[in-house]
Amino acid sequence: EGEHARRLAQRQEAERRSAARTSHREALARERAALLAELEEARGADASVAERVARLERQAGLLARTAEAVRDAQAAARRLKEADAHLADAAYRAGFDTPEAAADAVLSADRRREAQRRLEEWRTEEAAVAAELADARLAAAAQEPPADLAAARAAADAATRALRDASAADAAARTRCQDLDGLSAQAVEDARRLAPLREEYDRVARLATLAAGTSADNERRMRLEAYVLAARLEQVAAAASARLGHMSSGRYTLVHSDARAGGRGRSGLGLHVIDAWTGRERDTATLSGGETFFASLSLALGLADVVTDEAGGVRLDTLFIDEGFGSLDEQTLDEVLDVLDSLRERDRTVGIVSHVADLRQRIPARLEVVKGREGSAVRHRAATAALG
Repeated sequence: EGEHARRLAQRQEAERRSAARTSHREALARERAALLAELEEARGADASVAERVARLERQAGLLARTAEAVRDAQAAARRLKEADAHLADAAYRAGFDTPEAAADAVLSADRRREAQRRLEEWRTEEAAVAAELADARLAAAAQEPPADLAAARAAADAATRALRDASAADAAARTRCQDLDGLSAQAVEDARRLAPLREEYDRVARLATLAAGTSADNERRMRLEAYVLAARLEQVAAAASARLGHMSSGRYTLVHSDARAGGRGRSGLGLHVIDAWTGRERDTATLSGGETFFASLSLALGLADVVTDEAGGVRLDTLFIDEGFGSLDEQTLDEVLDVLDSLRERDRTVGIVSHVADLRQRIPARLEVVKGREGSAVRHRAATAALG
C-alpha cells in the first residue's frame, strides 16, 4: 500500500508536470506566432528585414550622393558663369575682343594645353553630371521633399534592433520547443516504463486486498491471518468441547464458524455452540453468564492442550483464572471446581483470583490481600476443608 501511494503520487506529479509543460509549450507557440507576424510586418515586400534595411540604406546613400552632385553641379555652373563673366570683362578691359584672343596672347603653348585639358575634363564631368541628372528616377527623387536622414537612420536602427530581438526570441522559442519535445519523449518513455510496474502493482494490490479481506473475490471477507488461525481455532474448539461437555453434563459443544459477518465485521474466527437439548447451533452470545464462564474456561484449557501438542508434549503446568466465579450458582460452581480439581490431580497448578467468599472454604491454600492504613499486605491462609 505504501508503494502504491508513492507510485500514485509520482504518477500524479508526472501528469501535473506534463500538463504544465503542455501549457508552457502552447504559450511559446502563441508567442512565436506573434513574433513571426511582427517580423513579417517589419520585412514588408523584401525577403527579410535585413534586405529591406540594406535596400533603404542604399537608396538613402544614392539620394544623398545625388543631392550632393546636384548641388556641386549647380555651384560649378554658377562659378563657370561668374568665371566667364569675369574672363570676358577682364579680356575687354585688356583690349581683347574675346577671352580666347586674350588667352592666345598671354598663355604659352604648354599652359594652353593644360587649360585645354582641364576644360575637357570639366566638359566630361559636366556631361556625366548631365547624364546623371537626366535619369527619370533622380528627377522624380529631386521633386520629393528632402529626405530626413536622421529619421531614416533611427528607423533603420530600430528595425535592426527589432530584427535582432526577434531572432533571439525565435532562437529561444526553438530551443524551448526542442526541450519540450525532449521532455514529451521522456514522459512517453516514463509512461511506457510505468505500465509494467502498474500491472505488477495491480497484481500485488489484488493479492493485498484479498489477504486483507476487502476484495470482492474474498467471499467470506476473511483476512489471511484469520484464514490461517481458523484451522487452529478448529483444533482449539475441538479440544475445548471435551472440557465443555464435561462441565455442562454433555449439553454444549463448541464448533468453529466461518460464516460471513454482517456490516463491516470480519469473518473466519467465529464460535458457535451446539445445544444437545434443542439440537440447534447458536451464537455463543446467547449463553448465560455461568455458561459463558464454562465456555471461556474450556477454550483456555483447550488452547493449553493444543499448545502442548504443538510444543512437542511440553505441558503448561500453571493456570490462573481471574474472576468470573461470582456469576455462578452453587451447583455450577461445584462443577467448575470439580474440573479444576481434576486438573490439579494431573500435577497442574491452578490459581484462582476471586473475591467470592464461598471459595475460601474450598481452596486448600490461598493468599489474601488485606488493605490497611499503611498499604496492602499479603497473608497466607490454609482452609479448613479440602477442595471438592
